[in-house]
Amino acid sequence: MRLASLAAVAALTFSTASLAPAAYAADAMGSPTGKITLSAKSADVGVGYTWGDGTLSYGGKSYKFAITGGTIAAVGFSKIEGVGTVYNLHRVQDFAGTYAAAHGEATLGSGLGGAVLENKNGVRIKIETISKGARLAGSAQGLTFELKN
Repeated sequence: MRLASLAAVAALTFSTASLAPAAYAADAMGSPTGKITLSAKSADVGVGYTWGDGTLSYGGKSYKFAITGGTIAAVGFSKIEGVGTVYNLHRVQDFAGTYAAAHGEATLGSGLGGAVLENKNGVRIKIETISKGARLAGSAQGLTFELKN
């Protein structure tokens, strides 16, 4: 995975102080090809676990998917609601898989966050989240998205 390039894309995408036009960040992500919504929960004591589900909108159709994953260096519990844009998805089968992300979260009550995820097929997701709970995380995370039948 190209975590260094993903961190650069995330910095360009989410930086409010950036003077670069938003088009440059979108170009670095690739071509927008779909949208996702998701709902997940994370429970952590050092090493954590994330689970939930979501919907992928791609090619005029909706696909349900399950989310599982782990986090290193986090403590607490949070419920996460997110929306995102999917880039470089050319076949729905390429959506499934494990996505790597470097992310951070500090939630006490409610919080906002975001991440850029990428899987081995080159599919990228720029996601914005709203979380509720009490959680502190500054870590690498791996999330697996599995399409449901």
